[in-house]
Amino acid sequence: MQAAPLDPRTVKREQRTTWDGIGPGWEASLETFERGAAAVTGRLLALGGVRRGHRVLDVATGLGEPALAAARMVGPAGRVLGTDISPAMLEIARRRAGELGNVKFAAGDLESLDLEPGLAPGSFDVVLSRWGLMFAVDHAALFRSLAGLLAPGGVLAAAVWGPPQAVPMMSLGYSVLGERLELPPPPAGQPGPFSMSDPGRLARVLAGAGFTGVSVEEFTVPFRFGSTREWVDFTRAVTPRALIRRVGERFGSEDDPATWGAVGTAAERFRSADGGLSLPSTALCLRAVAPSGGAPSGRPSSR
Repeated sequence: MQAAPLDPRTVKREQRTTWDGIGPGWEASLETFERGAAAVTGRLLALGGVRRGHRVLDVATGLGEPALAAARMVGPAGRVLGTDISPAMLEIARRRAGELGNVKFAAGDLESLDLEPGLAPGSFDVVLSRWGLMFAVDHAALFRSLAGLLAPGGVLAAAVWGPPQAVPMMSLGYSVLGERLELPPPPAGQPGPFSMSDPGRLARVLAGAGFTGVSVEEFTVPFRFGSTREWVDFTRAVTPRALIRRVGERFGSEDDPATWGAVGTAAERFRSADGGLSLPSTALCLRAVAPSGGAPSGRPSSR
C-alpha cells in the first residue's frame, strides 16, 4: 500500500512544536554537546571560507551555532543572520549572542527563505547549516532556494548526519526507546536526522540544484561523555516530549527505571578505559558553490 503524500504544513507544524518543546533540554545539554560539535563548526567555517566582512546565513541555527562562531569571525564589517523554525530556540540563541552586534536571529522555514521579505537573491556570501537541512521535505527545492540566496560564486557549507549505524550519538537512544515502545520505523522519505545520509545521492541533488564544485566528506565527530549517567541524562533531555509522554503512558512513569536503564546499557559497548563513554559519530560535511551566472530558474510550481 502506497503511503499518503506528506503535507508540508503538517510536517512544519509538528517540527515547530517538537523543537520548541525540547529547546530547554538542548540548552541544558549545550556544553556537553558542543564538546564534540564545535569541531564540526570549525570545519564548516573553513569549508565556507568565512572571513572578515562576509555576509553569512545560518539555516536552522537552533541555539545559534554556527551563527555565533561566524559572527566572531566576520567582525564588525560583516553580518550574520540565523534562521530557525522554532521561536523558543531562537530566544535562546539571542540570549547567547549577548552583545554581539553583527548577528541577528529571525524565524523562518528553511525551505522558503527565498520568499521571506528582505532576503533578496544574492544576499549572502556564505550559507551555513549544522544538522538542520535533513528536516526539509523537498531536498531539491531546498537547495535551489539556498543557491538563489547566495551571491554568484558564494559557498554553501553544511553538515548532515551519516547513516544511523554510524551515528550512535543520535541513533542509539532513539533505537532503544523505539524498541521499548514498539514503534514502527518511520515511513520512507520522511524528513528526519538521517534523510540526507547517502553521500552520493546528496551530491547529485546539489548538482541538480545548480551548484558546482560539489564535495561531500565524512567527518568523525568526537562526542564523549564522562559517565553512563551523563549519557542517559543527555538523551532524555533532548528526546522529544511526545516520546517522553509515551514512556509514561506505557510504563506508568516518564522516569521508568527499566527504560532509562536500557538506554544506559546500550551505550556500555562504547565505554573507554577511563570509565567514560566515547561515541564517535559520522557527519557528512558538504561544500557547494553557487552558479556564477546567478540563481537557477524558479521554484517548482507546487511551492
